[in-house]
Amino acid sequence: MHRSVLGLLQAGFSVGLVLLIASCGEDARFSGNTQYLGGVYGGAPAGPPRDTVSYWDGDNAGGSPSIKISLGEQRAYFYKGGVLVGVSQLSTGREGLNTPLGHFKITQKDKDHASSIFGDYVDSAGNVVVPNVDATKDPRPPGTHFRGTPMPYFMRIVSGTGLHAGYLPGYPASHGCIRMPEFMAENFFKSVSVGTPVTITN
Repeated sequence: MHRSVLGLLQAGFSVGLVLLIASCGEDARFSGNTQYLGGVYGGAPAGPPRDTVSYWDGDNAGGSPSIKISLGEQRAYFYKGGVLVGVSQLSTGREGLNTPLGHFKITQKDKDHASSIFGDYVDSAGNVVVPNVDATKDPRPPGTHFRGTPMPYFMRIVSGTGLHAGYLPGYPASHGCIRMPEFMAENFFKSVSVGTPVTITN
């Protein structure tokens, strides 16, 4: 009788141990590493989704460069000689300020470009007085001047629209430009020339 009870206790302990071990796997719903558009579950600081898309493998590739951009996917695809060598996560124009569709070419490259329209009104010490202004619409307070938003590695394609390094919240959020992670913008910038074709589709 004693052996039977002991056997049951041992069996119960084994089952409990198995259940305990089986439940130790991290539940994705509570993982601090699981990214969502609205932030992160598990109490980690809110922020944009982690970029698990962007990569560059074009340094040693030959052939003429070209870029294809999918607004629906929020991705840019970089080709050399027709071979895909890089993919970049993007944030393109938000509703009402949509990134244009069509076939374009790089018309200008400017590594240290700044917007002539969007930016901040700052005082003489460089302190922001009015943030996120449109210099063509927002009145400038006395004693301030306009400071354009930095657009590093700017590659203009049409009018005021181009590709450049910028903030990526995980959805279309720009004034029409095509924002990229800085390391991808730098790779694209060094690999294109004026005249490189750019195709933008939905």
